[in-house]
Amino acid sequence: MNRRPREDVLVRRTVMVEAIPSGAPIELQAGQLAQITQALGGSFTLLVEGQLTRLKGVDADAIGKTPPQTAPVPTEVHDGDVEPLVWDALRTCYDPEIPVNIVDLGLVYRCALEPLEDSDKLRVVIDMTLTAPGCGMGEAIADEVCDKVLALPRVGEITVNMVFTPPWDRSMMSEAAQLALGL
Repeated sequence: MNRRPREDVLVRRTVMVEAIPSGAPIELQAGQLAQITQALGGSFTLLVEGQLTRLKGVDADAIGKTPPQTAPVPTEVHDGDVEPLVWDALRTCYDPEIPVNIVDLGLVYRCALEPLEDSDKLRVVIDMTLTAPGCGMGEAIADEVCDKVLALPRVGEITVNMVFTPPWDRSMMSEAAQLALGL
């Protein structure tokens, strides 16, 4: 978990970010001041003029940072190796407002693997929820899940279903998540 103090940065080039929690696109201009409040899972949460925003890791140079390294993934895996790799990938996905991964937050309700017809690849089906049904970051989090899981060997397709039954509550968080958040 990122426990570093907040870091002030200068936006070095114009870059698109997502407003938190609405998910609306915002353009940051070169020369704007920002503060990194979280740098987890391959993205940065920035506080800019009182607005929280999410900067994708591929745009890290816009704030003078290098893109975060991705965890090494084996090139050759067997059927039984894929599901643990999927869960590991999900543990690198974060709600940009909460410094706990989506698995430990209890947002992932189901992860199923199905063989793809006429292929050695698999379809991954994820049922997940959000901490609040109206959270505008849901699409961004689901897109991140798709990108990271599709990058795994043997994964040919992914479906992420946003579900709201049962509704999420704090009791779904792991003990480690509750401790990390002081609950």
